[in-house]
This record gives sequence, structure tokens and C-alpha cells, in this order.
Amino acid sequence: MTAFRTLDDAGSLKGKRVLLRVDVNVPMESGRVTDATRIERVVPTIREIADGGGRVILLAHFGRPKGKREPKDSLEPVVPAIAEALGRPVAFADDCVGEAAAAAVAALKDGDVLLLENTRYHAGEEKNDPAFVAALAENGDVYVNEAFSAAHRAHASTEGLAHKLPAFAGRLMQAELDALTKGLEAPKRPVIAIVGGAKVSSKIDLLQNLVAKVDMLVIGGGMANTFLHAQGKAVGTSLCERDLAETATRILGAAEAADCRVILPVDAVIAREFKANAASETVSVDAVPEDAMILDAGPASVAEIDAAIDEAATLVWNGPLGAFELTPFDAATVAAARHAAERTKAGQLVSVAGGGDTVAALNHAGAGEAFSYVSTAGGAFLEWLEGKELPGVEALRAKG
Repeated sequence: MTAFRTLDDAGSLKGKRVLLRVDVNVPMESGRVTDATRIERVVPTIREIADGGGRVILLAHFGRPKGKREPKDSLEPVVPAIAEALGRPVAFADDCVGEAAAAAVAALKDGDVLLLENTRYHAGEEKNDPAFVAALAENGDVYVNEAFSAAHRAHASTEGLAHKLPAFAGRLMQAELDALTKGLEAPKRPVIAIVGGAKVSSKIDLLQNLVAKVDMLVIGGGMANTFLHAQGKAVGTSLCERDLAETATRILGAAEAADCRVILPVDAVIAREFKANAASETVSVDAVPEDAMILDAGPASVAEIDAAIDEAATLVWNGPLGAFELTPFDAATVAAARHAAERTKAGQLVSVAGGGDTVAALNHAGAGEAFSYVSTAGGAFLEWLEGKELPGVEALRAKG
């Protein structure tokens, strides 16, 4: 990655106080971490800095305390999980600025790791207040951002610090930026995007950006029903935003003007009830009964999607193709995900996916590990797909 400053550009960090912004906003139950995935993903960067003699000072948020000290949002219960993942002790300070933080930082030796208390306990964090940025910066010599998931926020610890101290992307951030560049900014063509999910309304910006950037666009999930309705097809009792028919028509027009082929379902799996293993049948999208709802794309649609994936060199995926949480309405998502995974494993496809439902859907299909990159960043990944600048990323861009 030449466009962004990374740890490769930082030189020796021995003896330096490194403020490392991480995302350890992990699920907790009864004071214990129930899923340490986010912690495990930042371990390599923590280890690299510590093993090089840097003094690692972890900055993180937890929950939404909105500038107030809420005990339920303390980061202290996360310390044992970080220590376990690292295989070394982790100290804790009960504030991220002021005397408590300064004393804990002063006690560090080369290679030590310290977690500071929730940055969002201070209102200055979300306001990106210069005085708060300065107070954070007092405890560091270098700033490293490893929290792509928070990079769409211009907060003190995600953006402000990058202008106050020498700033670099951590290894996880670097991998994310590398994957995103390969996905849309400088992709190998042809590029196919698969966009699913329930509603068009939440993905208008995304669809408008993608039709101008990709060669093929697959629209699935509940949002496909709105496009089918806009084309004059009956969708029965399916989830459908009928008031967005004009928006859907406009997006299809923009796609045609940009020479982007839109792939919509040609057949559908329908049912009368929204529940697992409901009685279902497959029909043409021209023959959906009035009392039935579309819950998945049918096999003919999947064959068309698979054929399009075969044409593509790059795939960007956001959102499932049907109600994948309910069998048998997971079939289209599972089949297409596995096909993309096989193409990736064969070295014929660069596949980048992201967004909460997407991660769950790919894991459900047993396909996630075979994708080139699966982002857990949620909102940041979606805003990047929408073509928006991410403040935390832009602050790390190499000058000149």
C-alpha cells in the first residue's frame, strides 16, 4: 500500500509510546467477553509493536456512554481477554487522559501493553475537540490506527490524533485498505457487485455509486422486490417499498447509461408464511400469486448469478440474496457464496465482502474463509462502498 502510511514507514518504535487505536467493542455477558474475534484481529499489530520495543498504549471505545462515565461501558472487563489473546500481561488505567493515564504510561517499559479507559467517557471524543486531542497526544510519540470499523467517524481518537502525531495504519487497517483498493478503487475487471438485504431505502447511495463503478450488479433479497415492482411485476405480499419504484427505475436507467448490466431474479421461491420450513414452491417472477411472498431467489436466478461470477475477475458482496436465516430460503445465498468461494480458491476471482448480515450469511454458507477478504467493519465498509471519504482513512493518506 503506497497510498497510505503504514508501520513499514514508521521506522524503529523501540522506546516510543505508541497510541494504538483499536476496536475492542466486543459482546459481553456477565462481565465476560463472549466473542473475542475483534480482539484476535488486532493481536498481530500489538505484538509487532511490543516485540519491536514499543510501549503499546491501547485507545478504544465501548458502547455509547455519550461523554459520561457509565460503569457498564468500562473497558476494564476486556483486559483479561486481551491478555489471553496476546499471551502477555496487559495493564489498565481508569481514564484515557489526565493523571491516571499519565501515571500508567510513565510506568511502562519497552514491550509493555496498557489499555486506557473508554475514550467515549469524554464528550471531546465524539466532538473531535482539539483540547481533548491534545490531552490524548500528551501520552504518545506515535499514533497507529487499527480501527477501520470506526474510520467513518471523525472522532478525536480516530481522526484528530492523526494530525497531531506521526500517524500510520496498523496491519489490520492496512489489509482492509488493500482489499478495498482491489475491490473498487483499482480493481481487476470485469467487476461484479452483489447487493442484497431487505430495503432499497437503506442502500440508495450504495446502488447509485456501484452502477457507475462495476460491470455487473446483482440485486437480491427483499430489495429486489422493489425493482421487480418498478418493472410492473406483481410481488404479492412480499416485502416491497412501492413508494421507491421511481428511485428503482432511476437506478436502472443510470446503470444502462453506465453500461452496467443489472441482474434481477428471474424466478423466486415463494411461501405464504415467513417462518423456517414453511411450505414453499418455485415460480417465475412473472407468476407470483397475490397471497404469496418472495423469500429467496430461485435456481434459474442462481445459475445466472453463478455465470456472471464466472465472467468476473473481482467480486464485491454486501447483503444476502434471500431470508437466509430461515431454511430453505438460504439456498440462493449459500449456493452463490460457495460458487464465489470456489472461484476464489482457484485463483480466478478477488472476492471482497462486508457488512453484518453479509459476514453471518457467508459464515452460514461455510464460504467466508475462502473469500479474499471479509470485512467486519459494518458502517465503515458500507460508507466506503457508497463512495464516501472516511475521515480516519483520509488522515493516514500519504502526502505528496
